[in-house]
Amino acid sequence: MSELLLPPEHRYAKRIKEQLNEDGSELSILNLGPTHPATHGIFQNILLMDGERILEAEPTIGYIHRAFEKIAENRPFYQITPLTDRMNYCSSPINNMGWWMTLEKLLDIKVPKRAQYLRVIVMELARITDHIICNSILGVDTGAYTGFLYVFQFREKVYEIYEEICGARLTTNMGRIGGFERDWSPEAFRKLDVFLEEFPAAWKEFENLFERNRIFIDRTVNVGAITAEQAMAYGFTGPNLRAAGVDYDVRVAQPYSSYEDFDFIIPVGKSGDTYDRFCVRNAEVWESLSIIRQALDKMPEGNDFHADVPDYYLPPKEDVYHNMESLIYHFKIVMGEIPVPVAEIYHPVEGGNGELGFYLVTDGSRTPYRLHFRRPCFIYYQAYPEMIKGALLSDAIVILSSLNVIAGELDA
Repeated sequence: MSELLLPPEHRYAKRIKEQLNEDGSELSILNLGPTHPATHGIFQNILLMDGERILEAEPTIGYIHRAFEKIAENRPFYQITPLTDRMNYCSSPINNMGWWMTLEKLLDIKVPKRAQYLRVIVMELARITDHIICNSILGVDTGAYTGFLYVFQFREKVYEIYEEICGARLTTNMGRIGGFERDWSPEAFRKLDVFLEEFPAAWKEFENLFERNRIFIDRTVNVGAITAEQAMAYGFTGPNLRAAGVDYDVRVAQPYSSYEDFDFIIPVGKSGDTYDRFCVRNAEVWESLSIIRQALDKMPEGNDFHADVPDYYLPPKEDVYHNMESLIYHFKIVMGEIPVPVAEIYHPVEGGNGELGFYLVTDGSRTPYRLHFRRPCFIYYQAYPEMIKGALLSDAIVILSSLNVIAGELDA
């Protein structure tokens, strides 16, 4: 039997036998996951170890595979949004907005400026919560639990804002084709103001706990480094690419939702190691706060929270109960009875972990002919075995944490 057809454990067993015959050294196989807490219970890394040092690694994924792309090809366009929620569930609204923008590109719908600014606010809130989770858990994985406790309460405050906007918290199903389901309530803006007032001091304190902490620096500097050339070869995007020194950001390279109206910088690292990934995400949080404040200051007057597209935008529920025309539109939209153009499009947004793309092929029917999600976690996780080769087992944990591999985005 060809060695490539053998399970990884057997291939490594053969390697161990050969190695023992050569120099008598003791090698071992260690399964890092899928039950290990650091692997979220859904992916496995088979490590060939020389004591505490990793010689080779082979990842195994698919434990949480849910066939989202195939399910989407059998659902009307409106019913696909909850599938996007469950990819990167740490920043669901970005997934939602990206999907709606893909459909708006397909249907050539112009979204009002106010709705675009509201989208920017909610997407930057989602980016902040994503980075809170990544960097605070990285602290936990290096033995520092305090920072996690300091900032995680603010993730809850953002979820309360989501709840005011759409009634949901984690998987938000937020927005509609052309904008939002409803206008934001005064309470949503009040809670946003409170968050913007209280969070910066806590985030600064969080940075002070880690960025000059000798133990944290020793655990992260020159650990899991990847060069810009390697990162681009693997298809890295987002903070993991920018930490390696490449200033690529979809919001600047291909602006959407009026991001060109806002002034912000793209934080860039140098060494591409765990420490740089941590610092880039820290800096991005400050830029997100700045973008949110700019969006509030520049918010257009009025209450335009969606485009005037009755063929695709659900009518108010109270009208559906009492008006036959609204009932007909509601039925046709939900059941996908309104035809869409035959087209092939791709729309990217800057997700919490990088370029989140939607490749959509339509044949004019009520469902996509083909829908592919470009999930950044799935792409950059392929570099993980190379990044941990030669590292210690304890390093493998913090490297994985700094990459921010979200289970739902790894397996679509």
